[in-house]
Amino acid sequence: MTGRVREIWTAPAAAAPMVRSASVRALAGVGLEGDRYADGGGTWAGYPLQEKQLTLIDADEVAAVAREVGVPLTPGATRRNLVTAGIALPSLVGRYFAVGEVLAFGTKRCPPCRHLEQLTGWKLVKALAARGGVNAAVLVGGTVAEGDVVRLVPDEEAADRGAPVGADRPVPRIVALPD
Repeated sequence: MTGRVREIWTAPAAAAPMVRSASVRALAGVGLEGDRYADGGGTWAGYPLQEKQLTLIDADEVAAVAREVGVPLTPGATRRNLVTAGIALPSLVGRYFAVGEVLAFGTKRCPPCRHLEQLTGWKLVKALAARGGVNAAVLVGGTVAEGDVVRLVPDEEAADRGAPVGADRPVPRIVALPD
């Protein structure tokens, strides 16, 4: 199962407008260069670092929510970093995956928060609850570019790239999603 990166977004500070880039450098253990969370800021900066280094959302899910809610929601407005197509993002939770040169680990599902509603002025939490994407930790840094492949990585390949496996393997956090 593979997908592609369609768009890349970062924000320089909490609540700042998202900025689209054709490529960005992902820093191991930190996140995306120039993004609020990599710089130690962001609305949820107090949460575990691994849970906010990288966020992904599916382009088709964003479009579906926009139609359902009746608002001009764009992928950048969701405040997620990578907009993908062609891969079931929930399947990445608890697994290693590659995005271009980067090796990441899916740490949890990423339901939206009321902060997104405050910034956009739209009621999105319920519609995005099960479609808010996933959070991931960056284990091996590198460049991510629009058009890059997103693919699952077997544990053997992850270990060859320096990722912890076996008893040292990261553990995802299960997030209960509303019905």
